[in-house]
Amino acid sequence: MKVLLISALLGFVSHVRSKTGNTSHLYLLNLTESCCVCVLRSDSNICISAKAKTCGECIQIGPQCAWCKDPVSYFVYKGFKPSRCDDRDSLEKAWCSPHGIENPRGTVTIDKNKPVTNRKIDGGQNLITQIQPQKLTLNLRSGESQKFTLKFKRAEDYPIDLYFLMDLSDSMQTNLENVKNLGTELARAMQNTTKDLRIGFGSFLEKPFIPVMPTYVKNPCFPNNCTAPFSYINVLNLTDDSALFIQEVSKQKTSRNLNSSEAGFQAIMQAAVCTEVIGWRNVTRLLVFSTDAGFHLPGDGKLGGIVRPNVGKCHLENNMYTMSNYFDYPTISQLVDTLSDNNIQTIFAVTQQFRDLYQELSALIPKSAVGTLSTNPSSVIQLIIDAYNSLSSEVILENSRLPEGVSISYISHCKNGVSKKGENGRKCSNISIGDEVMFDIEITAKGCPSKGKSETIKIKPLGFTEEVEIILNFICECECHKDGFPNSPVCSGGNGTLECGVCRCNEGWLGRLCECSQDEVLTEDLDANCRMDNKMDICSNNGECVCGTCECKKRDNPEERYSGKFCECDNFNCDRSNNKLCGGHGRCECRKCICDANYAGSACDCPLDTSTCLASNKQICNGRGICECGVCKCTDSKFQGPTCEICPTCPGVCTKNKDCVQCRAFGTGDKKDTCEKECSYFNLITKKKKEELPEPNDQPYINHCKERDANDRWFFFTYATKSDSTIEVHVAEELGKWKMK
Repeated sequence: MKVLLISALLGFVSHVRSKTGNTSHLYLLNLTESCCVCVLRSDSNICISAKAKTCGECIQIGPQCAWCKDPVSYFVYKGFKPSRCDDRDSLEKAWCSPHGIENPRGTVTIDKNKPVTNRKIDGGQNLITQIQPQKLTLNLRSGESQKFTLKFKRAEDYPIDLYFLMDLSDSMQTNLENVKNLGTELARAMQNTTKDLRIGFGSFLEKPFIPVMPTYVKNPCFPNNCTAPFSYINVLNLTDDSALFIQEVSKQKTSRNLNSSEAGFQAIMQAAVCTEVIGWRNVTRLLVFSTDAGFHLPGDGKLGGIVRPNVGKCHLENNMYTMSNYFDYPTISQLVDTLSDNNIQTIFAVTQQFRDLYQELSALIPKSAVGTLSTNPSSVIQLIIDAYNSLSSEVILENSRLPEGVSISYISHCKNGVSKKGENGRKCSNISIGDEVMFDIEITAKGCPSKGKSETIKIKPLGFTEEVEIILNFICECECHKDGFPNSPVCSGGNGTLECGVCRCNEGWLGRLCECSQDEVLTEDLDANCRMDNKMDICSNNGECVCGTCECKKRDNPEERYSGKFCECDNFNCDRSNNKLCGGHGRCECRKCICDANYAGSACDCPLDTSTCLASNKQICNGRGICECGVCKCTDSKFQGPTCEICPTCPGVCTKNKDCVQCRAFGTGDKKDTCEKECSYFNLITKKKKEELPEPNDQPYINHCKERDANDRWFFFTYATKSDSTIEVHVAEELGKWKMK
């Protein structure tokens, strides 16, 4: 059986070699006790370097990573463990069969896709469709974006709910009169926009910061007549009965307060969250906020001892806000979120004095507008129509909160071929009734958000009721995960489940083949114990990690060995000199040379013996340098040569010592006056004749000199440096005549 298996594997080797044209990276890997297979060693990439242990971990690294589930349980090649996780092409070229590759991809499925319409038919509100599609399901794999296109078409005759929220402080008396006929006139003015208009009315003043005398509590305008102070009252629910609107608004009276700023934020909050009380429909919702004063912010309630933060809940009893003395004013961010969550567009109708203030506030509130009140009765209606047209002509897409790890991006395709990205990709402006615009939407997940549990997000155009529902399914596991083989014999005799080609260990067992008892190891991450300094390589790529301990691999040459806790050392990778390990003058220990006694250097190629540095005068480097690794390095820049004895620019020995020899031997010359001071550095020995001067065979390091004195007579001497560094000069007393040739 083994012979047949090996024969088949050799055939596979030839197939891979012919397919890839690569022979230098083809290796035979030992797998289990009874099988082996040939694979290509992959270059380092993110799929491999992440060290994924399961198919699920692999596919979460990125969309480029695939997993081989072929039933090969264990790989070894000189300490390397070729990863099952790699890009698809590499796996196919190396060793994995096409059907053994797990590489799931994301998808987009449109579940509901009603076409957009121009207007409602037969008075049916639900027949209007402005956004398409309405529902999708996205299967998201980590790092792989899924895209779809959203269409928006502004429909004609779309229903509108308009709630008029008015400041009833005494200074607003004139504006109150202008609003009394608002219902009928507004419905008539908006005939071209919609025939389905409902209108409601609410009023606000302030927390009761007034004198507590009973007379002022009932009538703060005493002796004149006005209504008792209040914070917010819902006067009239949304209705299509314009006569009823006129009737109820006509009953309203202004009031008075000691505080100039009003409780407008409290009123907006209650009008927005009390959906059932106000009667908001799931249509376009407009809130017209009218005042001639500023507003209070959180913390201002301390004036009346009110410190509890506003909770954003509905607290209306008999249409009156009952918690004015209990909760502080809401924050601007609370208002922004509440108006957005309830799909309410706000129109601030304010006096010229406070227009700039509310313009700044409007900049913080999406889908809001500001208009200026005037004494002209028709100005209120025109203000509302202009603001509505401005708001409804702009589409801004908003998505609900995304799960952690999920991102979304938009590209808008607006009128006249204008496309925008980034935050501007969420919006299109100047949209008229019947216009269509498109948005390209891209959603990406990273890793496995929500632990693989499905999530639902929604995208809606601000100020409109319709929305797109998107179900997000996260691809966190491979299909082969479902087909695991429990208690597989491959997993050390049944210590785990064979899943996607690898062992998922039972409780109490660890290791690639579940071969390690948890009671016998210190940590579940066995490979961590086999990595030196948190590096990626296990056992320095020179061994196997067995139950958290490195077992170093063997070399073909028994003299060569790996060693160390992490197999980080060896005795054959030291520096070489003359093609010899450690120059032949030391031994290799943990990749460093330990040199013999008379050698140094990284390759033990530096002899410590100085005999090769001796100059002819027996001095090391002629006293003009230092001996390093048996070679002179001259420290005097004038000297050179193997022993620092050559000095091309130096005067000769004879010429240099001429004056001192002359003054000592004959009492003449340029130095006769300083002779004793300057010329005592040598021993002088006189001879009668020049023939009596020493010869080289007597003193091998001797210089014969012939120099001329001031009277043009020759004198002769020898100059020699003794082994003890003393200088000896022999001079002939006999002088010779100089003759011109």
